[in-house]
Amino acid sequence: MDYITDPRAIETKSMEIIDGLIGPLPVSEEERKVIKRVVHTTGDPEFAKLVRWSPGAVPIGIAALARGASVFTDVNMVRVGVNSRLLSVKGGNAVCAISEPRVVAEAERTGKTRAMTAFDLLAPEMNGAVIAIGNAPTALFHLLSLVEAGRCRPALIVGTPVGFVGAAESKEALTQADVPYITVTGNKGGSNIAAAIVNAMLLQMP
Repeated sequence: MDYITDPRAIETKSMEIIDGLIGPLPVSEEERKVIKRVVHTTGDPEFAKLVRWSPGAVPIGIAALARGASVFTDVNMVRVGVNSRLLSVKGGNAVCAISEPRVVAEAERTGKTRAMTAFDLLAPEMNGAVIAIGNAPTALFHLLSLVEAGRCRPALIVGTPVGFVGAAESKEALTQADVPYITVTGNKGGSNIAAAIVNAMLLQMP
């Protein structure tokens, strides 16, 4: 049986197939590359209909990463999915504090989730950063409250939490917030999608 073995050839062929599956879209080339990366990651062309962003969000994210912005994540699954090699080229880091002892201790004391607590403690460091939330709706709701309270001002929020309790609602709240965002509508989402969106922007850095 003949099959492609070269990783670059596989990805190139995949993207060609995805182009045909999603067809023409009323988006920029930068935005289309984000959509294609999400479809590539999920294997589901239907995601092309679910990706949403605020005006200029994709170039804003690319510019922030090119300036060396770090990526703060709600869970380690998003952090390890982000291409740390590309991120480090411009001086950025992928940060997830959910397992830090101070976060664990404070979460136990307050009864908040560790993802919420991590954002509480990291808020002063998140100005100008890219925040990627792929798992916890509570983390996205809480981050939006921190932004509204003026405790942090990220360059961009990538919010794709998944599930049936609060996920769709948290992403809807994100679309109403005064902050650049990229999201997927409804219950679908996940850490792999959040990482894929960040990686799509990293791959487009000048």
